Amino acid sequence: MNIIKKLEYKFCGFKKREKLVREMGVKIGNNCEIYSNVSFGSEPYLVEIGDNVRLAMGVKITTHDGGLWVLRNNGKLRNADKFGRVKIGSNVHVGLNTIIMPGVTIGDNVIIGCGAVVTKDIPSESVAVGVPAKVIESIDEYYRKVKNKVIYSKNLAASDKKDFVLKNT
Repeated sequence: MNIIKKLEYKFCGFKKREKLVREMGVKIGNNCEIYSNVSFGSEPYLVEIGDNVRLAMGVKITTHDGGLWVLRNNGKLRNADKFGRVKIGSNVHVGLNTIIMPGVTIGDNVIIGCGAVVTKDIPSESVAVGVPAKVIESIDEYYRKVKNKVIYSKNLAASDKKDFVLKNT
């Protein structure tokens, strides 16, 4: 990506970034929120993302095994590479600074917690956290846990939201 595209990627809104990610070769659905410092690695054409996916700040998706560098340099696997596709389903939130490793599939309706390292497939309808990421509960269990602790501020204007949040938390 040239410097102009990099700047555009960094400073544009979600809709434009979705378009730029498509131009990189990522297969991406609609209504996605891709934050500006999300990385799709050196093979973005091996990444597939469904609809309504949020990739928060600092998410890194890698599609190759960098460890082969050692095996190439010690002569055991000269000129070798190892790749793996990454597939993220629909209605998925991937938290801050998460790393998704090659060959991973994340199902639909999934929450990945901040800082997770996803090394294995995550099934649909689940919440996964940790290093390495492990499923800790279902989406239904998460819903039951948080439903009485939320406030309804999502569609408020910023000035109204501040007052509402300060009063209700």
